[in-house]
Amino acid sequence: MKSQSFDLKQNNRGNVVSLKMMQDNSQMNWVIDPDYLKQVGYEDNDKLFGEFTITVDGKVFQSIDFEPTVTFGIFKSIVTYHVANIAFKFIYQLMDNHIKWQINISNKQNSTVEISNLGVWTSFSYIMFRDKNVHRNANKSAAAFPSISKNFTKLALVRRDNTAPNLGLYQTDGDMRSIGTYAEYSNRFFDNVSPSLDGMLFHQLILAGGYSDDQAPQKDWIYSQEGITLDGGDSKKWEFVLAPFKNQLDFYHVGQRFGHPTIQFYPLVNDGQKQRITVGGLEDFVVIDKVEDIFESNDRLQAIDITHFYEKGSLIYNVRGVGEHKVLFTFADGKQDMLIFNVMTAVKRLLRDRATYISNHSYSGPNGKVPFSFSPVSNQGESIGKMNFVVQECLLDRNISNRQQKIQRVEESAVKYVIPKWFTNGDFTQPSKLYGDFYRVMDLEYIAHLFFLLSKCKDEDLKINRAQTYLKWAAQIFDVRVNPDLHDNERGKEESQMMGQYFLYIEDLLKALKDNGLVQEYKEISASWSKVTERIAQGSRSLKAAMTEHFFDNAGFGPAAGALALSGYKEEAKRYGELLKANIGFSNDFRSQSPDRWWEALSYMMHSLWGGVTAASALLTGKKLQDPELIQAAYRSTVAMLYLYDSNATATDRTLKVGEAASTYSIAGPNLNRPDLSRNRFGQSIFASNGGIFTKLFPDGYTGEDDWDMGEELVAYLNGFGQETYVYEDQLGVHVINGRLEATSEGRFKIISSAPYPNCYIDLTHKNSLSSVSVIVDYKTGSGLTEHIKD
Repeated sequence: MKSQSFDLKQNNRGNVVSLKMMQDNSQMNWVIDPDYLKQVGYEDNDKLFGEFTITVDGKVFQSIDFEPTVTFGIFKSIVTYHVANIAFKFIYQLMDNHIKWQINISNKQNSTVEISNLGVWTSFSYIMFRDKNVHRNANKSAAAFPSISKNFTKLALVRRDNTAPNLGLYQTDGDMRSIGTYAEYSNRFFDNVSPSLDGMLFHQLILAGGYSDDQAPQKDWIYSQEGITLDGGDSKKWEFVLAPFKNQLDFYHVGQRFGHPTIQFYPLVNDGQKQRITVGGLEDFVVIDKVEDIFESNDRLQAIDITHFYEKGSLIYNVRGVGEHKVLFTFADGKQDMLIFNVMTAVKRLLRDRATYISNHSYSGPNGKVPFSFSPVSNQGESIGKMNFVVQECLLDRNISNRQQKIQRVEESAVKYVIPKWFTNGDFTQPSKLYGDFYRVMDLEYIAHLFFLLSKCKDEDLKINRAQTYLKWAAQIFDVRVNPDLHDNERGKEESQMMGQYFLYIEDLLKALKDNGLVQEYKEISASWSKVTERIAQGSRSLKAAMTEHFFDNAGFGPAAGALALSGYKEEAKRYGELLKANIGFSNDFRSQSPDRWWEALSYMMHSLWGGVTAASALLTGKKLQDPELIQAAYRSTVAMLYLYDSNATATDRTLKVGEAASTYSIAGPNLNRPDLSRNRFGQSIFASNGGIFTKLFPDGYTGEDDWDMGEELVAYLNGFGQETYVYEDQLGVHVINGRLEATSEGRFKIISSAPYPNCYIDLTHKNSLSSVSVIVDYKTGSGLTEHIKD
């Protein structure tokens, strides 16, 4: 079927196997093609667009086991199934500028049936193609960002190179429960091949239930898991539209065409602060009947009526209670929309509690199973991130408890555990082969960072060596990390030239080497850095840096964007910056505003380290390019990252003690690969019992601790949003990122920073900054920032 906007093809079962937009120059197929599945050896035809699974009176049925009747017309097709005395009718209709898709079910018997689960596959082109042509992954694949509510569910499908048109799915009728995912993938990490990972996510619209009884999240009070009761002869209907959109703002404008309100809010507020919510896109006759703020306190749900705070599209109120909050909007016609934000105690307190927990709980000391290590132990350098965080936190917070003890425990571990483990006979030029027959060069950037941070401490805070010694060690280790001439094997030479998260501190390292007279070290590292960034810049048109050990990876294009921006390659940085914009989610749920990544959870997820590094990449790139959109994206994903440290969370089965952390949050519910991980926090070690590659990653089996690869992202946060607040103007007014705005008079505002250690306010409009440790500064439209003068 063809219209002026779409070219839609279905197979003999009525599955949508090709969906293209007529105005799309690249003619991307926006759904998963069964021919590609066959090409790469994936047997997932049961998940093609339009297939479904249903549980009726306790019995599970798959549509793939039934033959449908398909009727094709010029602009309309009808697919009919009969399963367990229930008739299913899928109607696809091409309109002028959108596709209307109806799902009808009707009970054909006289008796009542209970539908405990109904999930319909909408298999969009969320694919990591097994293809070293990165442009295919960037231009022919989409990230998918869900906004879920009872009556206004949306799915934003954003092309990974951020070129329009993109595709939006908008609910226009019926009641929704959720959106689940299933991952199909291959992982050859230990086969000594690179790239080693490809795969895809299949998305499933959950119209009822979502889980079997023993698999449902026990604490997810936010999203409904209700089934459907159909009396004899009863029917249910759902309707969705598929429509193109240009960008994030346009996604919501298109939604307004189909009756969706646009609701904006702070994704994070501190306990006792005010939430500000704006509601747009409502017609004059659309009436908000009720607004409730729902949260859990003392294991009981509280529902506070805040309708009286709503006035002319705006709602400002003092928030009570920490943890997740669901603000539920009920309209006069009975339809409901919602948003989910988080309330935390002061971030500074979270950081202090985390540092104390690591120092007191994780450090094994001389008598531990692995003496002087910080648990959980792993062969990967990421496990050192928690040590790096402790030192960075102590450097910024002079008032943290037992500050000197915290630094010295990290120092002792660095000298007595890290060096003997990662280097043969303590020789920095001889990394130990911890992975069988090879070593991982990427590990060295975490180790170099550790010694560099120790070098920033005062000598009186150290007990084994002087700070200058650690600076020399940092330089030697970092040189091995980035200098291919210091490796005698091909893998080492190749990996040393790959960009990693070290871009976050290399400028500071180089300045320290120069200031301390380490001329030779400065020259060698500076030369290697220049070669790497020049090579990345030269390959930017092919997007080569987006390929790491995975075929397309924000761990590649995030650092590439940041490194290029730091090095003055602005056009090249902008090119990779577009991948970052397409990679970071936007949603009505703060947890879904994470960078797009799936392989640790086998589902759409937030990963602390790489989500945090991606956020830091977007912040650094946005800062250098003066691009508010990138900085806004960085802040959204930073809020999602902090959730992995939040001991006040109530809607996830994995609860955290104060100071504890878990590296991954599985956003989708259900996660159809691992239903036990749906909307839950966990660490990768949970997969150790599965064997395979996880046995090699965690040689001691499951550690019981979920934070082995956490910490470096908090160092990045402390050096970014931990100290910086941003302001800019556009046609809609004045905006603050990582802070609050309060009008004081016409054209004048107070900016209240949300940074735990405020140090700098950056004005993107006037391209200047104000150094200040004050929590409040003043802003005047047209002129910019000034120190706040108290009344």
